[in-house]
Amino acid sequence: MGAPLRKLSGDPDCKNGTCPTLWGTADGKEYVVQGYVINDPERLAQLDLPEGETAVMVPAAVLEEYFRAHR
Repeated sequence: MGAPLRKLSGDPDCKNGTCPTLWGTADGKEYVVQGYVINDPERLAQLDLPEGETAVMVPAAVLEEYFRAHR
């Protein structure tokens, strides 16, 4: 099992508690992004993801909140 996760920032417009979120490992070595599954074949083709990787979309506000707090 990896290092425990801690919530770093979330979607400020979230109403149900399970919205896009930025998580970090307690040791600060990794990040996890929770977001919306990308199903658009054109976008997936642009990413050219190798097997075992995936991508998600998150509102800009999720990352902006984190970076604003850590300047």
